[in-house]
Amino acid sequence: MTGARSTRFPFGVAALLGTWGLTRLILLLFVAKVYVFPGPDVTSDVAVIYHGWYDVLRHGTFPQNDVTWQYPPAAALAILSPGLLPFLDYPHAFFVLAFVADLVVFGLLLYAGSRSGRTLRGAWVWMIGVPLLGPTVYARYDVMVTAVAVAALLAGARHPRVMGVLTGFGAMVKVWPVLLLLGAVRRRAWVSAAATVAGTAALFWATMPGAFAFLTAQRDRGTEVESLGSLVFHVARHHGWNGRVLLNYGSVEFVGPYVDLVSTAALFLTGLAFGWLLLWRLCAKRFLPHTLADAAFVAVLMFTATSRVISPQYLVWLVGIAAVCLCFRASRMTVPACLVLVACLVTVLEFPTWFADVVGSTPLGVTLLVIRNGLLVIAALLAARQLWRSSVSEPAPALPAQAARTKETLASS
Repeated sequence: MTGARSTRFPFGVAALLGTWGLTRLILLLFVAKVYVFPGPDVTSDVAVIYHGWYDVLRHGTFPQNDVTWQYPPAAALAILSPGLLPFLDYPHAFFVLAFVADLVVFGLLLYAGSRSGRTLRGAWVWMIGVPLLGPTVYARYDVMVTAVAVAALLAGARHPRVMGVLTGFGAMVKVWPVLLLLGAVRRRAWVSAAATVAGTAALFWATMPGAFAFLTAQRDRGTEVESLGSLVFHVARHHGWNGRVLLNYGSVEFVGPYVDLVSTAALFLTGLAFGWLLLWRLCAKRFLPHTLADAAFVAVLMFTATSRVISPQYLVWLVGIAAVCLCFRASRMTVPACLVLVACLVTVLEFPTWFADVVGSTPLGVTLLVIRNGLLVIAALLAARQLWRSSVSEPAPALPAQAARTKETLASS
C-alpha cells in the first residue's frame, strides 16, 4: 500500500505540473497575440487603461478625475508593478507578473495539498479553472489579488495574524478579500486585518492625493450587461424597452428606464445575503479546519451572484477560494466548485467569444447568461446549505468505537 501511494503521488504531481505548464503557455501566447483569441481584444484594458493609470500613479497621485478608477488605494501597487520589469514594455511586463501570480497560487495549493489530511484536488481546480476563463485572467489584476487571498486562507488555521495582515492588504487592493474573515474565530485575525487596513489607508492618504476618490466613483453606475439583474433588460429589449447599452464607468451597462430599480433590487439581494451570512455566523457551533475556507467561498459566491456587475475576472476569485476549500478532504464544496468550473467555461463563451451577442441581447447571448448566472446562483445556494449543515444543523460526528470504549474506561476509573 505504501509503495502504491508513493507511486501515484509523484505521477499526480507530474501530471499537474505538465498540464499547468502547457495551459499557461497557451494563455501567454494569446495575451502576447501570437495567436488571436476570438472576440474583442481582452488585452486593451492593460495596454490602454492600466497603462494610462500607470502614467498618472507614478507621479504620486491617483487618477481622481477618471471615473473608471474605482479601486482602493493599494490597487496602485498592482498597476505600478510592471515598473519592476523595465526591460519589457508595460503590457508584456504586466502579463509576466500575472503569470507569476498564477504560479504562486498553484505552488501554494500544491504545497498545501501535499500535507497530511489534505488533497491535491485544490491544485487541480486552479489548474483547470484558470485556462477555462481564457486570456482575460492574465489581462486583469484580479489574479494578483486572488494570490493574496489564497495565501491568507491557507495561513488562517495556524497563523491568524498572518491571515489578518494578508486579508487587510487584499481588502485595500480590491475590497472583496474582507469576506475571508467571515469564518475567522480568532480575534488576532480581525485585529491584524483592521490594523493593516488602517495603516495602509493612512499611508496612502498622507502620501498620494485622491486615494479615496474611489468611494464615490460607482454612485451613478447602471446595471452591467453580464449581471443577474441584466437579464430583465435583455428580455425587455425584445418587448419594447427603450433603454440603451453604453460603455459607462469602465463597463458595458444598461442605462434607461427602470435600471435604478433593478440596481436597487440587486443591492437588496446583496443585503439579504449579508443577513444570511450574519445569521450563520451567530448560529455556527462547529468551526472545523475547512470551515474558514468554506465560509469565504459561500460569502464571495453570494456577493458575486447578487452584484450589479459580474465581470469575467470575478470568477478568478471563486476558482481560487474553491481550490482552497478542496485542499481539505473533509470539505463538502465539491459540487459547488464543479459548478463554478462549468460557469468558467460558459463565461469564456459569453466573454470574449460571443460578447457581441450578449451586448445585442441575441438568443445566443441571453442563453449563455442564463446558464452562467444560473450556475452561480445554484452553486451559492448549494454551498450555503452545505456550510449550514456542516457547522450548524448536523450533530457532531460520533466517536469511533475504540475511542468510545477508551472514554468509558477512563470515566469508570
